[in-house]
Amino acid sequence: MRTVLALVVVTACAPSARVREVSGQASASSCTAASDSVTCTHRTFQLPVAAVGQSRVVHVGLPGGDPPASGWPCVVLFQGSLFSAERTWSATRADAFGAFWQTATVAALLDAGFAVVTPEVRLFGTTAWDTNLPQWSARWSEAPDRHLLVALLDAVGAGELGPLDPRRMYAGGLSSGGYMTSRMALSYPGRFRALAIHSASWATCGGPLCVLPDALPADHPPTLFLHGERDAVVPIGTMRVYEERLRGQGVDVDVVTAPDKGHEWLEAAAGAMPSFFRAR
Repeated sequence: MRTVLALVVVTACAPSARVREVSGQASASSCTAASDSVTCTHRTFQLPVAAVGQSRVVHVGLPGGDPPASGWPCVVLFQGSLFSAERTWSATRADAFGAFWQTATVAALLDAGFAVVTPEVRLFGTTAWDTNLPQWSARWSEAPDRHLLVALLDAVGAGELGPLDPRRMYAGGLSSGGYMTSRMALSYPGRFRALAIHSASWATCGGPLCVLPDALPADHPPTLFLHGERDAVVPIGTMRVYEERLRGQGVDVDVVTAPDKGHEWLEAAAGAMPSFFRAR
């Protein structure tokens, strides 16, 4: 993790402060892959969140070539707990939780013409997203991560993170990031065209504790679920309940599972996620 990131996360900002690039390259992202590693270049921004008087860090990668007139379609990837979103952009096969396949998925999304945006959890991954925290889960309007999303969506719409299309946004993530992905359906109706929920379930669930509301959003986006069948952290049954409820409501759903995998990114994600998003 670069030192500059640790310095910018707690910087106080005035309401009129603007998004500021703090590191990276102005050119489009490029990825390099070897047999045991994948790395993608990206840009890092300091995003003012005026409602809480602080800024948050957001990493952005853009595809190669010229963007469409409306901007690149944009995938917001929410990192799981324990790791900084900076880790999304470089991984080896030895890294925990299938991180190699997470970065391979980023590379595949970029190759497919999607920009990738990875916002940081507070304290660079040492906490979970607020959707999993009891003090905020049921009081989302007051959650710091709610204010982050408002600032992020505003920055995308204003073109402050690059040529991104605010009308073609998608979201995905693993574990706590997967629950945060579900939160997009609950709290940001109409903003995301499709979701990819990996090793997680409904927005307010956590691990084996999962009770869905009586009714899910009527406009819930099409959803791709990815899950290891041996997942002991988030049992696959919690995802199945969510899946079945969405199918019952007529929501477009696809599921990818791996019988021999646990709580980790699946190799199949690198193909399944770009394909699912491109079709929607």
